[in-house]
Amino acid sequence: MKRLLPLFLTAPLLAEPGDTIYQKGFLSIEEAHKSIELQDGYALDLVLSNPDIHEPVAMAWDGNGALYVVEMRTYMQDADATGEQTPKSRISRHEDTNGDGVYDKHSVFIDNLLLPRMVLPLDDRIMVGVTNTLDLWTYRDSDKDGVADEKVKIYEGGKRGGNMEHQPSGLIWNLDNWIYLTYENKRYRFTDGKLEVQTMPRGGGQWGIGMDDAGRNYYSAAGGEKPAFYFQQPIAYGALDLPGQEANGFREVFPIADVPDVQGGPRRVNKRGGLNNFTGCAGQGIYRGDRLPADLKGDLIIPEPVGRLIRRAKVDRKNGRTVLTNAYPGSEFIRTRDINFRPLWATTSPDGAMMIIDMHRGIIQQGNWTRPGSYLRKVIDKWGIHKNVQQGRIYRLTHDTFRPDKQPRMLDETTEELVAHLAHPNGWWRDTAQKLIILRKDRDSVIPLLEKHVRENKSELGRLHALWTLEGIGKADPDLVVTAMADSSSLVRSNAVRVSEPFLASGNSSVVAAFTDSAHLEDDPEMFLQAINSIRFSGTENEALLSLQDSLIENNSENPIIARFKQMRRDNQTEQEKKRAQAQRSARFAKAMESGKVIYQQLCFSCHGADGKGTPMPGQPGHKLAPSFVNNPRLMGDEDTAILTLLHGLTGPLDGKKYEGLMVSMATNDNEWIANITTYIRNSFGNKADPTRANHVGKIRQDYKSRKEPWTQAELETLFPPVLANRRSWKLTASDNAQELKGCVDGDPKSRYTTGASMKAGMWVQVEFPKNSQISGVTLDARGSDGDYPRNYEVEVSVDGKKWSKPVAQGKGKDPLTKIKFKPTEAKFVRITQTGKHSLFWSIHELSINGKEL
Repeated sequence: MKRLLPLFLTAPLLAEPGDTIYQKGFLSIEEAHKSIELQDGYALDLVLSNPDIHEPVAMAWDGNGALYVVEMRTYMQDADATGEQTPKSRISRHEDTNGDGVYDKHSVFIDNLLLPRMVLPLDDRIMVGVTNTLDLWTYRDSDKDGVADEKVKIYEGGKRGGNMEHQPSGLIWNLDNWIYLTYENKRYRFTDGKLEVQTMPRGGGQWGIGMDDAGRNYYSAAGGEKPAFYFQQPIAYGALDLPGQEANGFREVFPIADVPDVQGGPRRVNKRGGLNNFTGCAGQGIYRGDRLPADLKGDLIIPEPVGRLIRRAKVDRKNGRTVLTNAYPGSEFIRTRDINFRPLWATTSPDGAMMIIDMHRGIIQQGNWTRPGSYLRKVIDKWGIHKNVQQGRIYRLTHDTFRPDKQPRMLDETTEELVAHLAHPNGWWRDTAQKLIILRKDRDSVIPLLEKHVRENKSELGRLHALWTLEGIGKADPDLVVTAMADSSSLVRSNAVRVSEPFLASGNSSVVAAFTDSAHLEDDPEMFLQAINSIRFSGTENEALLSLQDSLIENNSENPIIARFKQMRRDNQTEQEKKRAQAQRSARFAKAMESGKVIYQQLCFSCHGADGKGTPMPGQPGHKLAPSFVNNPRLMGDEDTAILTLLHGLTGPLDGKKYEGLMVSMATNDNEWIANITTYIRNSFGNKADPTRANHVGKIRQDYKSRKEPWTQAELETLFPPVLANRRSWKLTASDNAQELKGCVDGDPKSRYTTGASMKAGMWVQVEFPKNSQISGVTLDARGSDGDYPRNYEVEVSVDGKKWSKPVAQGKGKDPLTKIKFKPTEAKFVRITQTGKHSLFWSIHELSINGKEL
């Protein structure tokens, strides 16, 4: 490890190390560069910086090596995010005209964008996605002046709401010719020049997606403090994480910037005053180049902007299972004490090195986490980092042994010339050549050459990319796939299994025979795991293939991945049963649950957990990133509590417990979106409730339109006290038909209690609680009936069941949902009396009482 310059600058030194403000403002480019600490032999060369770029967040190269940089120029220009949603951001274009490794020709390719998020060079077109929409566009510079002058919408995705940090990024052209984003459970591909869209089981990640040579993707989630996940298999087959896929202690970080500006508050601050655990992980990339030391190849590089550091993770894959370990235990690959070092993106570059974006700014968290009075705001104000904006750096990671590759000119090459690059030792060249061939109009002209490469190329990576290129142009025939399934390389064989899926679906005899007769399925874990996935994914009904799948699972039952496959199969069966039950309840409810599940998997699961119980906080036993949804009285009380939380956010402790951050506002999503996620969480994890309607969300939105700040627990409970969660312990009695009382507390809106006789004054239902409670409301839900709600009512309470209070509430029932509110009152008994008259029976489908045990 070499530290180039110790840093003590421009601010008073205080007594406690954690309080020391050792820097205010910006260092010069030279000072900032010298302050960076790297492992021996490595260096960072500055290749691009302000004033040519400002606020860079992502980048990509076209086939001739021109660099396109995404610049979020309005991101967090102060602690209040003033002007953030103004369309003044851009994508810039940069060239190295003399081959010295430094970009010296600059142009604004696209200007006046709303916070652009992703860029993917295609051929002479550049694919772009921006904030607040799922639409995708291509731009072209037809007159070669470095400025786009043609714009075409190629996908109508519609509006995308939510906090700008929780919207898609990525746009990575993967080995399998699909284009992947974060968050969204969709993927895209060009088929005969047209964009095709496919829905996947789920999406994942937050900022950036990495890819290894086998086409497995590496996602990260800052909100869930996950530096890498879903990398065990391609996500199209299901989101797979395995126990032990990170070495013990992997998430602990070792910064030298002792700055406590961490979203998680004091629990995420180490003894020196800096970050103690991954939290801002973003823009991770696998090194796939050929000009840095060989032992770096295949390693995962993870930028951590909150900690001002970059982790190098060794990627160890054995028997179909990947484990990540810190390459430098107790230390980091790259780190600095410069408070403005904010690494956000790491990717293999055309010259065989790796490029790293440093957004180079003070605040890195979005405005929802920096509100006045928040923990972060106090740190920001104290250190003055809100003033540090409009900078940016891009570095090339080099080594003492580094010699750059030649500059690519692939856009100028013939399609036949591109084929040779499919075997290039640098993954960027292979990927780009594959993409360009598929997009070329004369792609069919190289089919014989590609087939020859699949059979004869000496490089396994060359054979692999030739196979996928044929798949991308729809010309991977069964005989060639069979040949590839017998390849000497496990990497080629397992990918040939993926390419074979259309032939599995159709039951092609030669491909089926290649499966059932393959000796490699017994001794190649990668191949037999892929075979299990591909047989399932293809939807084949071929009995020989289904029998093979069962035998592969049975014969490899000791493999931990097989155990996870079995669980995924059981989960899928359970999910299908749930969907059938939801559809029986109503088609509208089933659709809301399906949409709500997608939202939950995109945004909520990282903090609340796949099981809704809250994700454990790494390194903090007993602490969760977010509260549980299981048996949550606030959630299962008035639906308006959940709606208001989604519309405005939630901050502060809950039930005396502090959580890492706050629940941010989701108000930029439409009413249907809010209704669907509310319905989902109130009907999952053992919960049962009526669906939330979009028109009701609209009413609540209008009623509280002046609200700007997140709610606190106390505020919400004042408006909507939580329901008592102990209904199973209630003792119920009634004046009429008491044997049916169970139907109003079983959580099933279709069952009910009914008097069995027409309504008349004096009919009552009584509840005895297991303990004295403070109650403030009763809800009588008769929705789904023919108007058999109470025409008049009164509510009385008692602490001993003998002496009853005067009515704490009286009123008229006006519709099937009767909500009765009164001043908080101590009670062990509560009696609801029907005081009206009607020919209909009095019914209660669901009875709930708001309050808390004393």
